[in-house]
Amino acid sequence: MIRVILADDQEVVRTGLRTLAENEGDITVVAEAGNGKTAVTSVRELKPDVVLMDIRMPQMDGLEATRQIVADPTLSGVKVLILTTFDEDELVFEAIRAGATGYLLKNVSPTDLRQAIRTVAAGEPLLAPSAIRAVMRSVAAGPRTTVDNARLAALTEREREVLALVGRGLSNDEIARELFVSPATARTYVSRLLTKLDARDRARLVVLAYETGLVTPGS
Repeated sequence: MIRVILADDQEVVRTGLRTLAENEGDITVVAEAGNGKTAVTSVRELKPDVVLMDIRMPQMDGLEATRQIVADPTLSGVKVLILTTFDEDELVFEAIRAGATGYLLKNVSPTDLRQAIRTVAAGEPLLAPSAIRAVMRSVAAGPRTTVDNARLAALTEREREVLALVGRGLSNDEIARELFVSPATARTYVSRLLTKLDARDRARLVVLAYETGLVTPGS
């Protein structure tokens, strides 16, 4: 059972999300929060698998709440899925930098919402198509034209290859097929990248692949 906390300042939205999330029986909402401060307190107490986090909330917004959750080593198993009406490049990139594993808009279908919760709970990054475009636009607008070898110095050539494939959005199985290795070996490489690059999850690896110039928009 996937345990979820809902953080949104509108009670009617939380009620609707609870109904949608719990529809198929493998997801349960263990708490609700009307602001970021309460969300952080609830997460520390209950340690859910996933937090569905709105951005615009009183007392503490969703981005700061995400930062506090991610910064707490006792909450390393908690994944944050941003669910918002705001489709702005700056917010998308800031959410990923804050440590969110996923970013979705509230116009997502009920089926896609439940699948997103499952995906994020499994530690896989999930971004709405518009969010992916926002990341690419942000990176494309930057001045970097060469690979930042200093930030990648700890990686082997093979690990760089794997990071580039993660940055292109490939799953472990797809990476395994691309490199002619077993899925278990692909998972091992990804785990090493998370450790060496001090990245919380694959979403952060995607951003690092772009930030360092290892992957470029359109590549």
